[in-house]
Amino acid sequence: MKIAVIGGTGLIGSQVVKILDASGHEAVPHSPSTGLDLLSGQGLREALAGADVVVNLTNSPTFDEASVDFFQQTMENLLTAAENAGVGHAVVLSIVGADRVPDGVYFRAKVRQEDILKAGPVPYSIVRATQFFEFMNTALSWNADENTVRLPATLIQPMAAAEVAQAVADVSVGAPLQGTRNIAGPEVFTLDELGKIVLAARDDHRTVVTDNSAGAFAVVTGDALIAGDDAVIAKTTYRQWLAR
Repeated sequence: MKIAVIGGTGLIGSQVVKILDASGHEAVPHSPSTGLDLLSGQGLREALAGADVVVNLTNSPTFDEASVDFFQQTMENLLTAAENAGVGHAVVLSIVGADRVPDGVYFRAKVRQEDILKAGPVPYSIVRATQFFEFMNTALSWNADENTVRLPATLIQPMAAAEVAQAVADVSVGAPLQGTRNIAGPEVFTLDELGKIVLAARDDHRTVVTDNSAGAFAVVTGDALIAGDDAVIAKTTYRQWLAR
């Protein structure tokens, strides 16, 4: 099976390509570095030529209102090109609970992407994942100085990027779901609690201050980002991942 992996050189995409290749499929990574501009559509026809499946792992360069236009335009471009190329399955990676964070622009942008895919002409699958363990490096940099790190007490259920990649690869070689598969980590933390665990593991002596107005996750309320009973639960715990 030939699978075009859009965003195939990034954190998730590069691992998806390796998994698919190792299992005997022909996974071809595409990104700006390979000449593909999904926003303008340049290189799309060539990228999808002969592909049975297309996996879209691209991300908006910003997390503001421009992200809505980015996901709308790129999803429309991809579906038009996929239909013209006779691609039989389009897979997109999204976020668990994206539709439950109406005040988050980026979350709304991902829901827009999903809705365009659902209404489009190509059989589809959506994989919704919780936050990646690797995301903590970014979270720790949002509101920090030499003495403190300010984080909200947002509930999250993080998982390893490697297990996200495996889930995406598994879905991409199966029949289109015409629906959504949710995947999540095995543990629930508050973001400030997880920040303390990370700093302790790194012998970083800064203090975590709970600030529910700090960072991009301040708009998340309650258990919006926690997976439901239908989710596939990954095996790797955060401490196991840190130990590696």
